[in-house]
Amino acid sequence: MKWVELHTAIEGKSVPRNTELLFHQIAFDSRSIKDGTGVLFFAIKGDQHDGHDYIRNLYDLGTRNFVIEREITFSEFHGANFLVVPDGIKAMQQLAAYHRNQFEIPVIGITGSNGKTTIKEWLGVMLGIGHSLVKNPKSFNSQIGVPFSVWNLTSKHDLGIFEAGISQPGEMSNLEPIIRPTIGIFTNIGTAHDQGFETRDQKIREKALLFRNSSQIICCKDHERVFRHLNNQYTGKVITWSLSDQEATLKYNLAGNQLDVVYAAKTYILKLPFTFRIWVENVLNAITTAILLGLTEAEIQQGLDHLKPVKMRLEIKKGMNDCYLIDDSYNNDLQALEIALDFMKHQRQKEKKTVILSDLLQSGFSSEVLYQNVNHLLKTHQVDQVIGVGPEITKHKNLFDVPIDLYPNTETLIDHLPVFNHEMLLIKGARPFALERVTSLLQDKSHRTILELNFEALSHNLRQYRQLLSPGVKVMGMVKAFAYGAGNLEIANFLQFQKIDYLGVAYADEAIALRKNGIHLPIMVMNPELDSLPLLCVHDVEPEIFSFKGLEALIRLEKMPSIHLKIETGMNRLGFTPDQLEDLLTFLSGNPKIRVAGIFTHFSSADDPEEDDFTSEQAREFEEAFTKLSETLGYTPIRHAVNSAGVIRWPRYHFDMVRLGIGLHGFDSTDTLHLRPTGKLTSKISQVRDIKKGESVGYNRSGIAKKDMKIAIIPIGYADGYSRVFGNGAAYMNINGLRAATIGNICMDMAMIDVTGIPCEEGDDVVVFGASPTISDLAGWANTIPYEILTNISERVKRVFYSE
Repeated sequence: MKWVELHTAIEGKSVPRNTELLFHQIAFDSRSIKDGTGVLFFAIKGDQHDGHDYIRNLYDLGTRNFVIEREITFSEFHGANFLVVPDGIKAMQQLAAYHRNQFEIPVIGITGSNGKTTIKEWLGVMLGIGHSLVKNPKSFNSQIGVPFSVWNLTSKHDLGIFEAGISQPGEMSNLEPIIRPTIGIFTNIGTAHDQGFETRDQKIREKALLFRNSSQIICCKDHERVFRHLNNQYTGKVITWSLSDQEATLKYNLAGNQLDVVYAAKTYILKLPFTFRIWVENVLNAITTAILLGLTEAEIQQGLDHLKPVKMRLEIKKGMNDCYLIDDSYNNDLQALEIALDFMKHQRQKEKKTVILSDLLQSGFSSEVLYQNVNHLLKTHQVDQVIGVGPEITKHKNLFDVPIDLYPNTETLIDHLPVFNHEMLLIKGARPFALERVTSLLQDKSHRTILELNFEALSHNLRQYRQLLSPGVKVMGMVKAFAYGAGNLEIANFLQFQKIDYLGVAYADEAIALRKNGIHLPIMVMNPELDSLPLLCVHDVEPEIFSFKGLEALIRLEKMPSIHLKIETGMNRLGFTPDQLEDLLTFLSGNPKIRVAGIFTHFSSADDPEEDDFTSEQAREFEEAFTKLSETLGYTPIRHAVNSAGVIRWPRYHFDMVRLGIGLHGFDSTDTLHLRPTGKLTSKISQVRDIKKGESVGYNRSGIAKKDMKIAIIPIGYADGYSRVFGNGAAYMNINGLRAATIGNICMDMAMIDVTGIPCEEGDDVVVFGASPTISDLAGWANTIPYEILTNISERVKRVFYSE
């Protein structure tokens, strides 16, 4: 847009110097501008910062177009254009509304109390397959975020998806002309921002103003208050959906993850990627929109298959004294509390469950009703103890049936912090209480280097493999070797929640630890010590037996555990060989009390096409042995052979069960599945140093500065699993999106990287592996496989688990 056109869009006093100047970007945060060419900057005076203070800096960066709220010395800025307006935010909104009016395309507008961002992101995935669309980045749904988002609409787009949030009356009237949606979605109504409205009905009316010019408005008919208002105000435009109300426009029936949809005498049969209650409501809003836009069943399913949950604030961290922490210390309302309690309920690592809970703010309920509801949620989610923080929760302590200890404020709690042992702790707080300080005190302080594990990526990968299996084929999740470095207890608990059939570990102590921490799935131990067999029976764990010595130890037990027999077919590791088969059959015939749960083998080269003949020969030998063993036993044990690579390349050998290990963590040697990496290894800069040309870095002076340079010291070394092979420039880390190569040898606890020319300081985040570099990059540099990179990560590296 040219400056001369700007005065048409915005009312104000123009002080032009070059009316032909173009701008294509709008900005209100000076920190986001690296090159000011083509930028229109809105100088807005806020409570903490005044945009006018940064005009000089931006001018020096090349910015020549400014909208300002007060006059300045214009002569100091040669060639720059200024538009003086009474309100910079209003001016930005006027410009965005003018810009929106240049396009006649379908636009979806989303409002409501919860789910706006998730629905927008999911619609972006589902509709993005067939459309060139634009949407809000992240949760940019405010008075500034909406115009900033809509400005990105261009002639290349044929669809817009924008969310809008408000906190007081009058705000939606500003946003409606900017979005001007043709289709509206009203998600739900909750307690958020109740304090800004006289009544909940007023809040509904204000939000619904977004749909003044919409031709269709989508809502769940089960939200009666919302539906009633929309139906009264926009008669004939409301499209409803419901899982229970047969009068709804779209009738849904959900059984497991299968969804049947009836609309306009047509039935759609779809598979949902997840069944978590809150996510289901969001995805049904998205599906309804897709159907109204004319997508076919196949197109909708294709979109659903690509969905991933939008990241939540919930993280699981290791705490002190063998505790786990669920960190949700930044927001607190009833719905958010219920979601967090649902998440906590599914964590079985620790039996005792404690909630540290601040006052709930802006709920819209009377205090008495509010804390009655809180008590009900705590009871129904089987919370054992509550630590209450704040004057309101303290005032209503008599409403709680759950044992509760109370503190008037966060400072008092910190001064008298209880000692927690062997517990699952949920820290749930409104922002003003800053309960992250409590989280910091309770968190394990072992290391600044963190391995972040994404549960949703793990779930996605599991779904990708399950789609390859025939009905009835079981899945064994391998959690040996600390679950490939990820954390065996946490991953086992998650896989149990995903209703996997079996778990596999290497040693008896791994299995017993899982049993002691709430894992009830069948567990196979692949390399048990024979003296551990009695314990395995006590804990109902199934050992692999691969030798006659193992069988003889087994039959000496008063009570025997069920076992898995290992058949050696070419791996030449463990197992009964073909020439031992007859003796094995004789032994089993003579000991009918032995209960064989499974019979299996291990393909040595399932991922290697050049060894397919060898794999086929292994399978032939295995099937021959399995048939004879089953006949001798008189029943058919579980038959399993393939690993992650074999699941993809050898479907005819899936048999009764498959074993998934590295594939769950996002590694597919065939590159045919759309897997997602589950892990991201990060650290922080401990120190930044200037090094003179000729100076050395690290042990043995192996790193010599060829010029004056700047280095950063990172608290990760070979004791953490970051091998010495990565030193001396053989690898890089990522700081603020830029590559920083190693310099000098990798030390036991530290590594040094070259940050010359990279803006950084002590405390900045460093990516050791993640999106860039990847684990595969590290494996390539080390001439090894991703397995080794993952399993080498020391247990002293802190694991943080999160659900998106």
